[in-house]
Amino acid sequence: MHRVLIIEDDDYVQNMLKQTLERAGYDVAAAANGAEGLKLYESNQQVSAPFEVVITDLIMPEMEGIETITMLRKRNPDVKVIAISGGGRNRPEDYLFLAEKLGADRTFSKPVDRQALLDAVAELVAA
Repeated sequence: MHRVLIIEDDDYVQNMLKQTLERAGYDVAAAANGAEGLKLYESNQQVSAPFEVVITDLIMPEMEGIETITMLRKRNPDVKVIAISGGGRNRPEDYLFLAEKLGADRTFSKPVDRQALLDAVAELVAA
């Protein structure tokens, strides 16, 4: 079973993503911010089935998604990352462009199209 880590501070969005992926057959874990997500990612790298895809929001408390992507890439250059954003002070596209430059494999503006996200996850786990 493919494993996915969701890093999202909005409970509603986190639950929607988790349910969508679980219904599609993925094993999903979730964290509320980048710092928590990195700890969960690291602790699961030692198991026989580490996370294959990380979906991270970009605007979060404690550790934002841009820093999270940078840290994930330092720890594992091959990790597959999907960045999502509803924007903040700027348009979501501005944040997502930066996420792509820092190594996000796919990006989505909120609200996230569920089928497009499932297609992206399937493509990334198959790569």
